[in-house]
Amino acid sequence: MQTVGLGVIGCGGFGLFALQHFTQVEGVRLIAMAGTHRPQAIACARRFGIPDPIEVERLVQMPEIDIVYIATPPFLHYPQAKLALEAGKHVIVEKPLAIHLDHAQELIELAQRKQRLLVTNLMQRYNPLFDQMKRLIEEKPLGELLHAYFENYATDEGLPPDHWFWDREKSGGIFIEHGVHFFDLFEGWLDGGEVISAQRTLRPESGVEEQVQCTVRYRDNVLVNFYHGFHQVARMDRQEMRFLFEMGDVTLYEWIPTRVYIHAVVDEAQTRALCEIFPRALLDVTAVYGGKERQARSRFKERDLYQMIELHWGMEDHKMHNYGRLLRAMLADQLAYLRDPSHPRRLTEWNGYRSLLMAVQATQQADAQKV
Repeated sequence: MQTVGLGVIGCGGFGLFALQHFTQVEGVRLIAMAGTHRPQAIACARRFGIPDPIEVERLVQMPEIDIVYIATPPFLHYPQAKLALEAGKHVIVEKPLAIHLDHAQELIELAQRKQRLLVTNLMQRYNPLFDQMKRLIEEKPLGELLHAYFENYATDEGLPPDHWFWDREKSGGIFIEHGVHFFDLFEGWLDGGEVISAQRTLRPESGVEEQVQCTVRYRDNVLVNFYHGFHQVARMDRQEMRFLFEMGDVTLYEWIPTRVYIHAVVDEAQTRALCEIFPRALLDVTAVYGGKERQARSRFKERDLYQMIELHWGMEDHKMHNYGRLLRAMLADQLAYLRDPSHPRRLTEWNGYRSLLMAVQATQQADAQKV
C-alpha cells in the first residue's frame, strides 16, 4: 500500500487525540506539524518523533505531504484550508468547515478545481448507532417518527473568559462551532430540514452566548429541537437524544452515543425486528397482552399490542475508545476514496457545507430575537 504523508496544522488537546488515531490507520505517516509552538505541540512532536513545529506556509509546500489535517480554532479554518488546497494538498478540517457560508462555498469550488479532497471531520456518521437508528426510522418497527430532540448540557470548566470559544468572531457561536455535528447527524437520518425558530441567551455580566436552541422541520413534518448550553461542571457534562415514535420512544446517551434505551408497546413481529436491529440487547417485558387487551388505538389507527417492553443496548467500550474508532474509520474511508474514486464515502465536502448552512440559519434567527 502506498504511504500517505500527513501534515497537521494545530496540535492542541484534540489535535493530539486525533493524531494518535490517524497514525494508526494503515499507510499513514505523520510528516510534520505547524501552526503553534506551545509546549504541548513541541511535546506532541517528540511523541511522534518528528521535527519541532514549523510555519504553516512551509508545511503546505512540503512535497512528501499529501493530506493536511487542520485542528485550529474555527476562524483559522478558511485561510489555512485555502492555503493547503492552493498548494495541491487534500484537506481534512475540524468542524466547522468555515465560519461564513461564502468562505465554505469558495473552499469547495477550489477543491473541485484542484481535484482535491475537502472533508469536515463530522465523524458521527461512522458510529454503528448511526446505521441502527437509520434502520429504525426507515424500517418503522415502532411506526412513524413524530418528534425528536437533542439536549447538550456541556461543561465550560475548560473555557476561561478569554477563550476563543466565547468570541463569536473566532468561533462563529455555539450553533456554528458545536451544533454542526448534530445538524449533520439528523440530516443523515431525515434528509434536509428547515430551521423554523431559534433563540439564545447571554450569560449575566459577561454577556457571552451561553445557551442556544432551535427547532428544525424535517420531512413528513417531523419537528426536532436542538439545545446546547455551556454551563456545567465537568463531572456533570451530559447529553441526551430522544426520538418519539408512534409506538414508543428511543433515548440515546452521550454526545457520541454509545447506549440506547427503548420503551415501547409492540407486536410479535416488531419485537423481533427490534432485536435484529439491536443484537444482543437486554429485553425486559413489562406487560403481556391477550384477548381484547391487544386492541388499542392511536392517531385514528387500530393497533395490535403483544407486549410492553424495555430494551437496553450499549457498547461495552469506554466512550473515548469509541471516539478513536470513529476517527480511524473516517480517515480510512477518505483514503479508500483517494485510492478508488468509485468508493462511496460516508462524508463528502457537502456534509460540511450543509451542516454549516443549517447552523448559520439558526444563528441568524437567534440573533434576530431580543435577548
